[in-house]
Amino acid sequence: MKVGIIGLPEAGKTTLFNALTRSCVPTHSYAAHDDAVNLGVVTVPDPRFDFAVEVCAPKKQSPATIELSDGGARVQVHDRGEKFGADFFAGVRNMDALVLVVRAFHGDTVPLPDGGLDPARDLRRLHDELLLADLTVVEGRLERLEKARLQKRQTPAEAAEHPVLLRIREHLEANRPVRSLDLSGEEERAIRSFAFVSGKPLIVVANTDETPEPSLLEPLWDLCRAEQFPLIELCARVEMECAQMSPEEEREFLTALGIEEAARDRLIREAYRVLGYISFFTVGPDEVRAWTLRDGSTALAAAEKIHTDIARGFIRAEVITFDDFRQHGGWDQAKAAGRMRLEGKEYRVHDGDIVHIRFSRG
Repeated sequence: MKVGIIGLPEAGKTTLFNALTRSCVPTHSYAAHDDAVNLGVVTVPDPRFDFAVEVCAPKKQSPATIELSDGGARVQVHDRGEKFGADFFAGVRNMDALVLVVRAFHGDTVPLPDGGLDPARDLRRLHDELLLADLTVVEGRLERLEKARLQKRQTPAEAAEHPVLLRIREHLEANRPVRSLDLSGEEERAIRSFAFVSGKPLIVVANTDETPEPSLLEPLWDLCRAEQFPLIELCARVEMECAQMSPEEEREFLTALGIEEAARDRLIREAYRVLGYISFFTVGPDEVRAWTLRDGSTALAAAEKIHTDIARGFIRAEVITFDDFRQHGGWDQAKAAGRMRLEGKEYRVHDGDIVHIRFSRG
């Protein structure tokens, strides 16, 4: 799973990246046209995984992870202002989801943007750029497809692609993102290679002062509710400082502030959620592992996730719910209490299931 962090200059994207990845990457210099892209891997916080590790005391721990990218979408800063190039989002087209950071902090060393702080305005501007980036791609492709059609050189695949792109163009011209367009499975397959940026799940992060300013955030909340964007408020600078602490120091610091958990943990879980994934677990003395699976997937898909040979020889899935696993204190105890079920290939795996696959090695 890959998540790209995007936003206008000086919004705090790299500070957020540092907070999420517990790193100390220097902030980008837009004036110097710094093209560096920061990459990192973060663990998905999951108390269920932590409990399984505590119970099983395994030799190896393998939690679910998300890959993060910062700097893939860059606004060029010139004397005449900011410029969105035609390839503005080229660096994040291979991302699975986007975190869009808007500035809601004043700061002593970072100058305010023209027009002052207005996170709702910045969100509209960036979202419009997402739509424009996709519209540019669609119009260019339609022009080539129309030329091929007139010359009677259009392939069957291109003929299937053409009407879908016409629908998408109409949708984008109405200022609506690709993600809100209802496409059939066949239509989605026809345009999959385009990786439309406005088709990706989007999470909005309001990067605030330590004490958020309600008058700044209320219009942003209204916009996010209207567009159905998940919104998370956090102070990236404080989150980055917390990320540099030891776990014990961080807990004490957050407790002193009356905060139950770091906002970055909520953001990481939200990214996992909007991507439409669940976790199932395999447990034992050798390894406790969280496996990432599309919500709605079957036991056979879970087996294939573990290993193709296991899927090929699939016999049955032994399944214990996490609640039963926790209540009885482990796999063997839950099994002895009659809480293990045998499921077939078509069983729909649920979030938190503890799964063991019986398979034939022949």
